[in-house]
Amino acid sequence: MGFSIFKFGGASVKSDESIRGVGQIVKNKVDLIIVVSAMGKTTNQLEGVLKAFYAKGNFNEHLSAIKNYHLNIISQLFGNVNNEVGESCEKVFAYIDKYLLHAEGLSKDEVYDQIIPAGELLSSKILSAYLNSVGFENQWLDARKLLLTDNYYGRAHIKWKESEALIQEQCVLPKNYVIQGFIGGGENNKMTTLGREGSDYTAGILANMLNAESLTVWKDVPGVLNADPRYFNNPIKLDRISYREAVELAYYGATIIHPDTIKPLQNKNIPLWVKSFNHPNEKGTLISSDGELDSAKPIYIFKPNQVLISLSPKDFSYINEEQLSRIFKILHDFKMDVNSMQNSAINFSFCTDLNQEKLDKAISEFGKLYRVFYNTNLELLTVRHYIYEQVVQLVAHKEVLLEQKTRSTIKFVLRSNTE
Repeated sequence: MGFSIFKFGGASVKSDESIRGVGQIVKNKVDLIIVVSAMGKTTNQLEGVLKAFYAKGNFNEHLSAIKNYHLNIISQLFGNVNNEVGESCEKVFAYIDKYLLHAEGLSKDEVYDQIIPAGELLSSKILSAYLNSVGFENQWLDARKLLLTDNYYGRAHIKWKESEALIQEQCVLPKNYVIQGFIGGGENNKMTTLGREGSDYTAGILANMLNAESLTVWKDVPGVLNADPRYFNNPIKLDRISYREAVELAYYGATIIHPDTIKPLQNKNIPLWVKSFNHPNEKGTLISSDGELDSAKPIYIFKPNQVLISLSPKDFSYINEEQLSRIFKILHDFKMDVNSMQNSAINFSFCTDLNQEKLDKAISEFGKLYRVFYNTNLELLTVRHYIYEQVVQLVAHKEVLLEQKTRSTIKFVLRSNTE
């Protein structure tokens, strides 16, 4: 037998009560590696700190709120904050204060990766200490020293061989460990991140490197659903799906699984369970090589806050391979993911998540060679295993800006009703 990997997201460690719930889930487990995200909305709040910092605002006010949130959880779990875990958390906040004093002039991506990982460092310290206090003996691990990466800030690439050797040397049976998701150790002692919501990916990496028995991702839903309950009524849980289907769902924007998580699992044929931390004894969804999907169940993937950009060469050139290479180089440079794309002889259109800062920079760069048109306040609806008549009814009262259809997938770029 080998390790099992459990990944707990922010919602599952957002309060002292939820952390106690994690303790109940793992209390009888052995040979377990726990990967944990930042608590609650801490990542968003740390991004708010940076936003205030760049706006020359009072970022300390934002930082104090985050600090008080974590110290309150520590107090609820341990009775006070005058302990080792409290001191560890104080050091994290002192680091943030000190770093931001000298952050002017550095790239925003680099600064982001030196500040945002604080969320995972805090949550992992607190969770590890709590689990030890209730009898679940474990060792806290520092992902920055084990998962080595390049310095491609925001979406760092794992140095696989070096990291695998370190992980296999550090993680030995029989023992339990707690480690941060989402973060890695870059060159020159810099921190890096693996992409937004990258803790699932961390768990997949560890499962692969340690030839784990399984990976379980604990969510606030009963498993993989055929629609996001925030946008669709009465979603249906899928009991089993294949790696291939899971990759497709993640690629099209399903938020239940990070897109990069599946590959390291598929490569070693490691099963992935998606289960509810609110109902840990329920079965959940199994993702594996022999997973089956009832093709009679359409799967709906909804992405709000989209922008549709259309480019046309100023010199009336064709949209050929050379033009596409140039366009995708700019998209890569600005770390902009293409959610849908379509081209004609002299026009290339693509849909991407709206990030106003990136959009402004990209439009400026594209404008040197192309006429640029774009629409904001859009939505992207993707339906896998669709029934066309049902989908037509679904979008009947919406303005469709772009439609794409294959045998198994249909996509619509729609104007939001809120406009």
